Parts: sequence; C-alpha cells; structure tokens
Amino acid sequence: MSPTEPAATSPAEPFVVRQYRRARDEVAPYARASAVVAVPAVVWAGWASGPGWLTPAYVVLAVVGAALGVIDGRTHRLPNALVFPLTWATGVLLVVAALGTGSWTDLGRAALGGLAFFALYQVLYLVSPRGGIGYGDVKLSLTLGAVLTWHSWGTLLIGVFAAHLLAGVVAVVLVLGRRAGWKTGIAFGPYLLLGTVVGLTWARLVG
Repeated sequence: MSPTEPAATSPAEPFVVRQYRRARDEVAPYARASAVVAVPAVVWAGWASGPGWLTPAYVVLAVVGAALGVIDGRTHRLPNALVFPLTWATGVLLVVAALGTGSWTDLGRAALGGLAFFALYQVLYLVSPRGGIGYGDVKLSLTLGAVLTWHSWGTLLIGVFAAHLLAGVVAVVLVLGRRAGWKTGIAFGPYLLLGTVVGLTWARLVG
C-alpha cells in the first residue's frame, strides 16, 4: 500500500480494541486517583460479596466505579466508554452468578430492578432543573439498580435513599461553608455509587 494512500482504506480496528482505547483515554488523566480509590473498593467487594459467585460482578463494579466516581467528581461526566462496558459486564456476570447458584429468581428481580431504577431516573432527568441529574446518572442507574435488586427490593430502596441523603448532606455543608450556592450543580455519580455501597453493605450484614 502506498504511504500516501488514505488511512480509511486500512482495516478497521476490532470493536473491543476501540472500546479499550476509549476507556484508557478517559481514565489516563485520573489513573492515580482512581487506583487509590479502587484498592479499598476491591477489598470491600470481596467482603460484601461473600466471597462467592457474585464476587466478579462486585469487583468489576468496584474497579470501574472507582474510576467513574473520580472522573465525575472532577469533570461532572460519566463517560460512555466506561458506563456501557460496565453495564454489559455486570449483566453477564450476574447471569454467571445465576448459573452458579441457581438463583434465577434473583436474576429476574435484578433485571426488573435495573429497569425500574433506570425508568425512575429517566423521569427525574426530564423533570429536574438544569444542573440536576445528568444523563450519565440515568445510564449508570441501570447497572446499580440491577446489582442492588439482586438481593431485594429493600436493598434497592436503601441504596437510592442513601445516595440522595449523602448528596443532600454534602450540598448543605457546601452551601453553609459558602463553597457553593443553592443552584450550584454537584456531580451525582459518586453519591449513586456510595449509595450502592451502603445498600450492598446492608445486604451483607443482614444476610
């Protein structure tokens, strides 16, 4: 092939490779902070999951969630390059967990819970003022809702309540400290993830 031939004639990279490059580019500027958060998150994932058949799903959520939390906290963005692979990977790993444990009822409830959480946040996104819930939060809710509802609907409610409570407390502290105004937008992704940690920790403690 001639050196002057357009690059478009070259074979396209496989989808997986392109996705990996996008994810790597998103994480690269925040790699150190993401790693610092991921280490305790993975330790928590091993404890909260048993360990057992759910451990791979929890670990993936811990690692990718750490990166998402850091990125959203710094940029107010939840990149598709991380959210979409997390959604697919978590879905596959929950199916694997159902195969290993025979918990098909739990898997069905997880699917319904993920869709319900997604639908709720879709509505909130449409009615909330600008600077409230972002669409990245809507997309992330599908995965978090599924993982929480695998255990029970109560676990989902605890996770959702904890996320909003934590975000509300931090917002009030920022306003009182004059570091933000009542109309200042905050990154909600980290609170969604922390709320999920609270819900899954509760599920582990109550058995």
